[in-house]
Amino acid sequence: MSRTVIITGGSKGIGWGLVYTFASNGYKVISGSRTFRSEVPKEIAANIKQIKVDVKKKEDHINLVKTALEWTGKLDCYINNAGFSEWRDLNSIDEQFLTDIFQTNLFGYFWGAQAAMTAMKVGGSILNISSLAAKRGTSNNSAYSATKFGVTGLTQSLCKELGSKGIRVNSVCPVLVETPGLITALDSDNSPAGLDSTKFLNNFAKSQSALGRLPTINEVAELCLFVSSEKASGITGQSINIDCGVLPN
Repeated sequence: MSRTVIITGGSKGIGWGLVYTFASNGYKVISGSRTFRSEVPKEIAANIKQIKVDVKKKEDHINLVKTALEWTGKLDCYINNAGFSEWRDLNSIDEQFLTDIFQTNLFGYFWGAQAAMTAMKVGGSILNISSLAAKRGTSNNSAYSATKFGVTGLTQSLCKELGSKGIRVNSVCPVLVETPGLITALDSDNSPAGLDSTKFLNNFAKSQSALGRLPTINEVAELCLFVSSEKASGITGQSINIDCGVLPN
């Protein structure tokens, strides 16, 4: 029997990588995002249902779960992925920016988990896409890092709270993964890239990673596929790095 997964932010970047990988492995995928993916390969199109959502809205997460139950009658996995990154120095942070980044990157994860738990049975899995920024702060990145540290706390707490229901909760922490969203963030004035994202990523990979490279979208997606599956039934409460050895632990 096929499994059912909800993935937020599924139209591009890591989110689309997740949608593609899970659908290619037989999952029924409900992709929730602000925009739809216009080109979906024919071989997996029947496994994907796209729904417009704003992850800051609690009711949109509830609707995703409702859609899953109406389509397949169950929910096996909920992946909180939608989020954004933006470097800003402390003096440039205002209330609107903090509201947007916290509601998207952290509040949305609460609402996703809350909606998911109402439909999940024993063996269910909630997976939070986090970041290496959840484990170390960097200059001009305090707001983003704070949201991701929050995701770590949420993951650890919910694994204890939902464990008695047989629901696992984990997070995956990629280092810099080249996506359109990351490039946009790196090309901002406050980012460490100095308006040259390609040079920055190449230098970072060579100087910071043990493997001399950075992880790909596909590698992140394959890790998420494993952690969400029954093969990882003993793993919960973990924040798992995928960083090519940038931050060994």
